[in-house]
Amino acid sequence: MVMPLWDDNPLKLPKWPIVTWGLIAANIAVFVFQLVTPQPEYLSFAFGVTPANITGVPITKMPVPPYVTLVTSQFLHADILHLLGNMVFLGIFGDDVEEAMGSLRFIGFYLTCGIAAGLAFTASTPHSMLPLIGASGAIAGVLAAYLMFRPCQKVLVFIPYFIVWFVLRPITRLDAVWVLGGWVLIQLWHISVQSQDNVAYMAHVGGFAAGAVLFPLLRYRTVRLFECIREPATT
Repeated sequence: MVMPLWDDNPLKLPKWPIVTWGLIAANIAVFVFQLVTPQPEYLSFAFGVTPANITGVPITKMPVPPYVTLVTSQFLHADILHLLGNMVFLGIFGDDVEEAMGSLRFIGFYLTCGIAAGLAFTASTPHSMLPLIGASGAIAGVLAAYLMFRPCQKVLVFIPYFIVWFVLRPITRLDAVWVLGGWVLIQLWHISVQSQDNVAYMAHVGGFAAGAVLFPLLRYRTVRLFECIREPATT
């Protein structure tokens, strides 16, 4: 698996990606609260998506209706690595997608993709009593939008496996279509082999599918799909 570090494309519009930054800040703030609260596990069960609560009678008394957890779960994370990985992806790809549709549409797009992810997870394990938490489902929708928006954009990535073969080049630049396309294939592979690693791959697929459907509808009319943006060749 590769870890994106940065994308080469500067923002074109004179607007700060306030929603992307706001979402990152909100996720960090909630995680800090998880760290200081005396019962962090309670937050996961109370505000995470528990499929059995969605499909039937809630198994426990909850502070919010079960369907509200489709939103609240998006701001909870299991540990610092879980949070860091999600925020890196959101920070790199979210600002471009926000630029392509505007801030108000982007917040609706992001939350809707997260809801779709929660529903996909629920459909895959309707009787599970284990809660789903994390922003990765919503971010999967952002990745789908970025892939449709700028598939040829260069992304700086860290590839751990390169250390074995190319010691001097663990960091390289790849087209977004290879980075994000590879991410999609990894999700599908884990689903096909039924990986038991506590990662909700079906939620990722649900969020990605929602992003692919919603982005063409919510983008600005001037934004073209699958436009390859490359630097002009020089001689």
